[in-house]
Amino acid sequence: MAQDSLTISASRGTTDSTRIVRLDGPLNLRNFILLKTELAREQPAVTILDLAGVPYMDSAGMGVIINYYVSAQRRGHKLIASGATPRVIELFELTHVDALIPMTATVDEAERL
Repeated sequence: MAQDSLTISASRGTTDSTRIVRLDGPLNLRNFILLKTELAREQPAVTILDLAGVPYMDSAGMGVIINYYVSAQRRGHKLIASGATPRVIELFELTHVDALIPMTATVDEAERL
């Protein structure tokens, strides 16, 4: 995988109203549009963003996540972040986004919310 390569896969959760979006690679200015495009494909009641494969994220990546969170809230839907690495958790804490978006250690834990 190239240094700035991001791959995204989406699948159904344990219910049809849950979508799990898995990211693998850094989420940054060079590739944030990939996530923005994937999130715009559908708006399920619950979106779980699996960040376990994201070694780091910049402000452009965080911006996409915040924008989707706001959009989901307006629709009465939920966004949950799961599996974030320590570096990504630090960004969530520095920006206080951890106070807005629920964060779990695993996708299974997110699905139980």
